[in-house]
Formats: sequence, structure tokens, C-alpha cells
Amino acid sequence: MLTRLGSLSLPHQAAAAGAFLLAYVVLEWISFIHEYKGVPITPWNPGLGVVFALMVLGGPRYSAVLFAGVVIAETTVLQTKLQWPIILGIAAIFATVYGTVATVARNYLRLDVGLDHLRDVVILLVAGVCGAVLAALLLSLLLPLDAQLESTDVLVASGPFLVGDIIGMAVMTPLTLRLVSGSHPQSFGRLRDLVPELLLYAVLVAASLWIIVGAQTVDGFKFFYLLFLPVMVAAVRYGLDGACVGLALTQFGLVGIMHLYGFDARTFTEFQILMLVLTATGLIVGVVVSERKNADRLVQEAEARLKEKEVEAAEAARYNLMSGMASALAHEINQPMTAARALARSAQHILGTPNPDLPRAAGNLTTLIAHIDHAGSVVGHMRDFLRRGRPHISTLDLRIMLDDALLLVRAQASAHGITIELGAADDLPPVYGDRVQLQQVVLNFVHNAVEAITEARQPDGRIKITATRFDAPARVEISISDNGPGIRKELADRLFAPLTTSKFEGLGLGLSICAAIIHSHGGRAWLHSGQVGATEFRFSLPLDQSQAR
Repeated sequence: MLTRLGSLSLPHQAAAAGAFLLAYVVLEWISFIHEYKGVPITPWNPGLGVVFALMVLGGPRYSAVLFAGVVIAETTVLQTKLQWPIILGIAAIFATVYGTVATVARNYLRLDVGLDHLRDVVILLVAGVCGAVLAALLLSLLLPLDAQLESTDVLVASGPFLVGDIIGMAVMTPLTLRLVSGSHPQSFGRLRDLVPELLLYAVLVAASLWIIVGAQTVDGFKFFYLLFLPVMVAAVRYGLDGACVGLALTQFGLVGIMHLYGFDARTFTEFQILMLVLTATGLIVGVVVSERKNADRLVQEAEARLKEKEVEAAEAARYNLMSGMASALAHEINQPMTAARALARSAQHILGTPNPDLPRAAGNLTTLIAHIDHAGSVVGHMRDFLRRGRPHISTLDLRIMLDDALLLVRAQASAHGITIELGAADDLPPVYGDRVQLQQVVLNFVHNAVEAITEARQPDGRIKITATRFDAPARVEISISDNGPGIRKELADRLFAPLTTSKFEGLGLGLSICAAIIHSHGGRAWLHSGQVGATEFRFSLPLDQSQAR
């Protein structure tokens, strides 16, 4: 890539300049058709477009490449009869004018060499027109200095000069810039896949040109619109890159057929004026399509990053929630383990007596196993709750899910003298969702209620969880109510917005994560009552599996 020519070593910069100089001379040799009194008047200057791209990329110092290219092309390829001072003057005009235009476009108009926006394509087209007009004006002052040329000769040559420079830059400069500064180059495998389609475009262009030329010179112009088809299709399918390739195929095909059938410079110029319209249209359509595709890609990337952040935030909230419950859970596990140790000692003592009471020992061992199972269940639920990162959608028994969630938080509530009551029928219909995520929602609501009651020093704290089925639409609503201090009015309307919290060290993410989880399950969460002593949050879950995402 040549996007940072200034950062290349001098040998590499010289190699790049030499490659572009060679390209200029070769393109001049391929494209040259017409001459008038020693002055080339073919209205097609692709070498200028290529070297202008180099000047946009590397700065005005590369105008020396254009100067050398004009001198070499005039003397060796075109074999002009102009005098040396005129040749050097033409080269100086081209190098100075287009070097200045490239500098203004890049440094002052902030032209993005990637041409990713419509603004950049418009700047490039306007710069080409301005440079061509200025160069044509200066050449009209220089050429009469040659004794062989008259003022009428200058007028004959200036038209093709002007059109050739504009079309050369409009077709070749965008193509060159996209080739050498594209941020997402196609792989060789992808390019191989495009070969059949590229050949199809070439066939369509050739067929259109054959129809145009076969209809004779006068009538052929009205069939020129056939060339819009392959160019527009390429622009719509592949954006600006497709438009550039389609226009290059069309332009080189047009030059080839003009040369093959020996069309004069006047007719060629008229076709090139039509080609200018096609080029401007194709570039604008292509860049608009590219902008749309880039915008869609950026939106998709933003959505992907947002989902990643949501997952990270939910995981952080899960750890934060468990850290607040850790001491109570440790107490909850310590109790059955202490009891289990005592029962084990008792069974050991009983079995060590001369006449052991085997039924009593068996009863102690049975109770011991039950205590160990309870502790293991608490640890297992905590590990599962903390480890689960990705959603796992399945059919859930709502009563079991609520029981498992309360198993993790009941110890914390008991440590603060708060009772938790679960009111859920055993015959509730199953719901469809992620068990751990829904447990996180319940735990967040209950944990917030425990903290609110504790901070308010509310005696006889009570939290009640109920689950009720509703119809029209079919859903289950889970209610978490408490007799705490209530919700302040200024917070009630924005509780579920991110960064909204009444806690001194709170992040304000818990309820917003809850709302996002419920929304992803096709339901909604809301504050049903914020009154003192009757605070109630609710969330709904649809019974239709298709609404869970």
C-alpha cells in the first residue's frame, strides 16, 4: 500500500515514482490516436489520472513524475514536432497546475484518499475539472508561441485537451486510489471468484459498444445509454470499487473501438463528453452504495460491541451481587457443616459403645447426609450462577427456578432478620428462557429489597415473591414486594435507566440489566408501587416461546 509514501525509505519512494512514470508513458502509448499539426488531440489522458493519484497520495513533490512523463511521452511516444521550449513549457504547466490542485484537495479540502464518502468523490471531480480548465487556459497561451501553430489551431486542440484531462482523472484517479489505498483489499480467492462476473461485465460492455458503433456514427449516440447498464449494476453490487472497474472497462473498450474503426477526434470527443456523464453518475452511485454498506457494517459492529458490553456488565453485576451475599452464604453453609460434624461424632460415639444403638446411628447418618446435600446444593447453585456467561435457553419450571434463586439469598435475608415468602402455585405453566439470567433478575430485586429494609432499620422486614398466570396475552407475572421505605418520586420514573441509583457506592446497573434480560425474553419489567411499606416490582414472561430471543 502507498497510503504513507512519506514514511517509505528513499529507495522505495524512488521505486514508486519510477513505477508511476512507467505507467504514465505506457498509458500514453496505448491511448494515443489523433494528432493535429504535431499536437496530440486524443481526448483521453489516463496517465494524468494515475499520476494525479500519486500526487494526492504523496504530495506536490511527485509532480516531477508528471513533468518527466510529459517530456518522455511527447518526445518518444507521440514524437511531437513542437519545439523543446514548448515541450518543457507544457510539462511545467501540467506539473505545476495539477501538483497545486492535488495539494489544495488533500491539505485544504481534506480529501480522504480512500474516497469513502460522497464529499470526497465530489471534491475529486471538481478538482479534476478545475485543473483541466486551468491547464487548458495556460496551454492556449503557450501553444501560439510555436511558429507552426495559429490561434485557430489552439482552439481545435484545446477542446480535446480539456475533455481528455477531465475524463482521464475521473476514470483513472479513483481506480488508482482505491487500488493503492483500500483498507480492505480482496483476497486472491475472492478475486478468483469475481473473474466470471468480471468477464460478464466485459461482454456486456463489448456488446453495447458494438451496438453503438454498428448503428453508425450519427445514430450511435442514442444507444450510448446501453453502457449505463453494466456500470450501474457493478456500482450497485460492489459500491465504488465496482463503479471504478466498470468505468475503466467501458472507457478502455471505447478507446479501443474508436481506434479500431478510425473515428476522428471530433467524434471521439463527443463520445467522451457522454462518457463524462456516465463516469460522474457511476462514481456517485458507487460511493453512495459504499457509504450505505459502510454504515450498515458500522451499525452491526456497534451492535456486536454493545452485546459484548451487556454480557460483561451482566457478568460483573452477577459477581457484585454474589459478593454482597458471600458472608450470609458462608454462614448458610457453615451451619449444615457444623451440624454434620456433630452428627458424625455422635454416630462415631454410638458405634463405639459395647451395645451400639444402630437405629439411632443410622438416623444420625441420614440427617448428616441431608445436611451435606443441602450445603452442596448451595455451593453448586452459586458456582453455576457465577460461571454461566452465555445464555442457555430451555424450558423452565418457574417454581423450581424461584426456589433455587431464593436458596442463594435466603441466608442473607435471615442474617438481617428479614423473612422471605414464596407464593407460587405448583401448577404454573412452564416458561422458556435462560435459568441463570432469570435467577439473576429475581436475586437483584430481592437483594435490593434486603438492602433497603436493612438501611431503613425496618423491624420485622418482609419480602414476598409471587407468580401469577394471566391471559390476553398469555404470560406469567412475577412480583417482588417488601415493607421497606419505598422509592423516592424523583427516582421512580428512571429506575431502569443505566447509572440510576440511590446507593452511595452503587453503579446503577442492576435494574437496567434486569430490564435488558427481561426484554430479551420478550417481557417487560416495571415498578408497580413505590409506596412506603408497599414497594412492589413486577416483571412478565410470555408463555409463547417464539417471543423469547
